[in-house]
Amino acid sequence: MKKLQTVQEFKDFIADIESRNYKKPLGFGIAKIDRGQSNYDLILQANFPVVNWNENFGSAFVFLEALIQSGVEVDFSGSEFVSEIDRKFVKFAYKAFYPFLDSATGEAHKNVQVINILKWIGKDIKLDDYRVVFIFEDEAPKSVESVYLKLYALSSGKAELRSLNLNGAFGVLPNVAWSGREPIELDWLRANEVELKLLGEYPTIDSVDKFPRYLSHIIPSDNTRILDSSKVRMGAQLAAGTTVMPGASYINFNAGTTGAVMVEGRISSSAIVAKGSDVGGGASILGVLSGTNGNPVGIGENTLLGANSVTGIPLGDGCIVDAGIAILEGTKIAITPNQLKKIKEANPDFLCEDSDEVQFFKGLDLAGMNGIHFRQNSTNGMIQALRSQREVVLNSELH
Repeated sequence: MKKLQTVQEFKDFIADIESRNYKKPLGFGIAKIDRGQSNYDLILQANFPVVNWNENFGSAFVFLEALIQSGVEVDFSGSEFVSEIDRKFVKFAYKAFYPFLDSATGEAHKNVQVINILKWIGKDIKLDDYRVVFIFEDEAPKSVESVYLKLYALSSGKAELRSLNLNGAFGVLPNVAWSGREPIELDWLRANEVELKLLGEYPTIDSVDKFPRYLSHIIPSDNTRILDSSKVRMGAQLAAGTTVMPGASYINFNAGTTGAVMVEGRISSSAIVAKGSDVGGGASILGVLSGTNGNPVGIGENTLLGANSVTGIPLGDGCIVDAGIAILEGTKIAITPNQLKKIKEANPDFLCEDSDEVQFFKGLDLAGMNGIHFRQNSTNGMIQALRSQREVVLNSELH
């Protein structure tokens, strides 16, 4: 193919490809892979400089056509397709993107920038460690590359939390030693331990895990602070203004925040915290595998989870869970008639019979309700629910 010269020629080129009924991918990108030090075919991680998710279909069609023109038989029937690329692939894509090369370093055409840089890299080395990855259907991932593409989509905010199928991801990803952002095959460490230690070259191992750290792959927004890189796992999503303190804080994959949040406790997998909320020191929001019967927990806006508290039910806006108490689905919670009236005023959809006596509810009965203050009676130990009278406000200078 000759170099395309104008944007209109590019549009016509894409229209011609679309007429062939190529399947639009849900997500795609080109990644540099890290291989096992002992097992060359073992993929340890995939680094995506650009993630496309429900967007940039013109670039997707260029990459698909480039594969076909370089002799690759693209399988559109599966949920994903991963392929090595070569100089032929890059050369074809470069010619297709040629009208945009003046903007190759701009925000609008990052896929063009990727091809331009690969063209430069490919002059000196083979492109064996680069893969193009397409996800056509959101099914359980089958490759390390597709797992990472989904984790990138979540952590970059291009896909909503809880929206992607990550079933089986743990079985796909290898367990590796992480030294900084470099993954090291455990078998290689075992085989070379004696030599490495005698030469004083044994690496500093930060962790052993299937997932890397968030900051090894994601650049957060300017007003987001992560004071300890080990506290956020890749696949987490942090909205602008979130602060993650050191100590007992942690944010797992497929979990995170939707606005400015103070995090000094644990946000387990699939848990989501809305803007203005404060997860106090050592507080725990339970995940779908840790006591919620598979029900994901969401925390509403301007809600405070006191230090060392445990929350296993969804909470609405303006709630407070006092320090040191656990509110689980089966927790027995007392509400006085006066407080029940006030809670019902704040939650018109809460249907229950009025009574002149104290009533008892399970935690699950109060799930997702607004303006509730959960506390423990220090005299008799009873967990109580009251209409919250406090406003939770974060320090604007910190967020």
